[in-house]
Amino acid sequence: MDTLRTAIVTGASSGIGYAAAEGLARAGFRVFGTSRNVSVVGPEGVTMRACDVTDDASVSALVAEVVARAGKIDLLVNNAGIGMFGGAEESSIAQSQSLFNVNVFGVMRMTNAVLPVMKRQGGGRILNIGSILGVVPAPYSAHYSAAKHAIEGYSESLDHEVRAFNVRVSVIEPAYVRTVFDQNGMEPDQQKAEYNQARADVAALLRDVMPTADLPDVIVKVIIKAANDPTPRRRYTAGNAARMVSLLRRFAPAGIFDRILRKQFRIG
Repeated sequence: MDTLRTAIVTGASSGIGYAAAEGLARAGFRVFGTSRNVSVVGPEGVTMRACDVTDDASVSALVAEVVARAGKIDLLVNNAGIGMFGGAEESSIAQSQSLFNVNVFGVMRMTNAVLPVMKRQGGGRILNIGSILGVVPAPYSAHYSAAKHAIEGYSESLDHEVRAFNVRVSVIEPAYVRTVFDQNGMEPDQQKAEYNQARADVAALLRDVMPTADLPDVIVKVIIKAANDPTPRRRYTAGNAARMVSLLRRFAPAGIFDRILRKQFRIG
């Protein structure tokens, strides 16, 4: 059995996942990163493997290979995900299902696959990359926010259940992060003309905030802290913007917070 702690990071081909895999490798983990594209070259010191989190067989094969090579799985970082922004009624049920299949059921598939390993070895840690939108839903992100809210509830329930096996589950909650995530999301498949301006405004907002958004390394520091925390919390807010939004939601009167949010998204 490998003496290094072993980690799996899904969606490690770019963005937060790439940075997390690289950071964990530097922190002393043996890291297996996943991507749907088998030809992707990952960070130095990270073993990249093809895995489609929407496919049961692909997930099972990945976990079996990691166990065969390392003998254990100490950490799972469920990062793979896709974005979608637009009016709630602009996406078909089929499109919404495809989003949930990655962002929610992909997390569940990976978790179900690694839990027997972690229980058998006497412990482990699961970190689910959520979003501040899983705490504070924003306009024109109904489906994405719903998926991240689902991760919040799933993770908290699961954490209660698996503590008896020395397994802990936490959610990492970033806000805006300087990656290409906003460019790689799905476009609503039933676009309506009355939302054209709103979609353009959201796209403009993302372009405006990205130059000053948190770097992925800011999120990675929180991931490493959560992975090593002797008394893990269920939630870790990551980055300045996420902390500010969380504090405003907690302490600002509801009406004032509502006005701030609508103003940011340029809603009258």
